[in-house]
Amino acid sequence: MELRILRSFLAVAREQSITGAARFLHITQPSLSRQIMELEEELGTTLFHRGNRKITLTAEGILLRKRAEQIVELVRKTEEELTAMEETVTGAIHIAAGETHAFRALAKNIKNLLQQHPDIRIHLFSGNAEDVTERLDRGLVDFGLLIEPADVTKYDYLRLPAIDTWGVLMRTDSALASLESIQPENLWNLPLITSRQAMAGGQLPSWLNIVPAKLNVVASYNLLFNASLLVEAGIGYALCLDNIINTTGNSSLCFRPLVPTLESYVNIVWRKSQVFSRASVLFLEKMRADNKI
Repeated sequence: MELRILRSFLAVAREQSITGAARFLHITQPSLSRQIMELEEELGTTLFHRGNRKITLTAEGILLRKRAEQIVELVRKTEEELTAMEETVTGAIHIAAGETHAFRALAKNIKNLLQQHPDIRIHLFSGNAEDVTERLDRGLVDFGLLIEPADVTKYDYLRLPAIDTWGVLMRTDSALASLESIQPENLWNLPLITSRQAMAGGQLPSWLNIVPAKLNVVASYNLLFNASLLVEAGIGYALCLDNIINTTGNSSLCFRPLVPTLESYVNIVWRKSQVFSRASVLFLEKMRADNKI
């Protein structure tokens, strides 16, 4: 499969029209139709359902679209890395990260790096541990930021000095807001909003000291911001990490830490087989130097 043909296929999948895709690609409609037919012949399968008004992907087409997007992204990333191999350090660094205040350490490092090498570009992707590791494993990002208990053993990694603290995000007018800290029994009968990753990892269930099925979990989340809106609406109490949602000033929300204290370490990770660009090497060197790790 030629890269040019994959790009044509993606254009048709996006536009749901040969005519619209041809216009976008600046080629003739017959030429584009021939490319798609040859691609289907090469793969021995039908990629599109052809209707009167629009064309849609078959199950095989949906699979190819996902793979084609990854291939095109990898090619683009490789081109950036090759461009960076010049006397002036240029290119891009791709980072996927979960929500954690430890990202401030990366932000400081990135600022120092860009001051010395202003032609480097940073591309961020936010997601939970599953999202981060998937992009790492597929080579779509250079580095990932993972919050334990995420398994980092299959990667090379550095543990950052920052430690995340677990607690409860709640409205300032809620019953628990008068407490300085939260104990397990305080939550047993309340509507809870929980992190799917933390509950699956066993950290929170162990701290809660109760069979999870007996908890009143009204919602779960993978990223905290939207969950904080549920808290703000009075739907429940969110078990979460500190310093992600701003609870200062006139905020209607507040955060209370857990007792016994529950903490998570944060690691910056990369594939053991990773071939780094010069920009990524400099980034890693500065991470070690700036954080003394």
